Amino acid sequence: MKQKEQITALLHTLDTYYPKDIVCYLNHKTTFELLVATILSAQCTDDRVNMVTPSLFEQFPTPMHFANASLVEVEEAIRSTGFYKNKAKNIIACSKRLVEVYGGEVPSDIDELTTLPGVGRKTANVIRGNIFHIPSIVVDTHVKRISIRWGLTLYEDPVQIEKDLMTKLPKEHWIRYNTQVIAHGRAICTARQPKCVNCMFLAFCPFGLTHLVTKLPNEAQEALEKGHMY
Repeated sequence: MKQKEQITALLHTLDTYYPKDIVCYLNHKTTFELLVATILSAQCTDDRVNMVTPSLFEQFPTPMHFANASLVEVEEAIRSTGFYKNKAKNIIACSKRLVEVYGGEVPSDIDELTTLPGVGRKTANVIRGNIFHIPSIVVDTHVKRISIRWGLTLYEDPVQIEKDLMTKLPKEHWIRYNTQVIAHGRAICTARQPKCVNCMFLAFCPFGLTHLVTKLPNEAQEALEKGHMY
């Protein structure tokens, strides 16, 4: 199968099995809340972040509140998300820049977003796609892992992966590609024990085919009988 045909099949299958309008997994009410939640999500599960943010935003509801907060206060409020010292430092510095430079508003321009402490391209693209509906590709751990497994990129670096996906995926799929792939990564294409035999993408997944044939020959035969493989 040529890669163009593979991509068409992948995207069609994503739309078939995962809703096009999957909402962001990080709970938020404002653009600023999503920005902070995304910073907190580094090396932390979305579920854990969603447990922390309700009380966090009750205590610090605006950029001004964070800008005026003590480092210790913020550290204690976000401790359970891991790497809390660095995250607290970045959130306070980010909030100060938002207040001083942008009047407390989160910008939509990627170059401006990435000047904010703690905000890289991943976080910037989460904001641009989910809030401003600007076509953007978010490369998180699921997108990185699965895009490599699907053969859509040979890179490990998220910026290079983003560039590869931008050249290969139609722009209208960019925003939902992330949320759909996260859903697939959680349900089937997990990091340690992917459920390849039950995967709807198996017919056009180089990793899955190799994984089954070389490591799980009995499961490969079962997949053949189910019609998952060509």
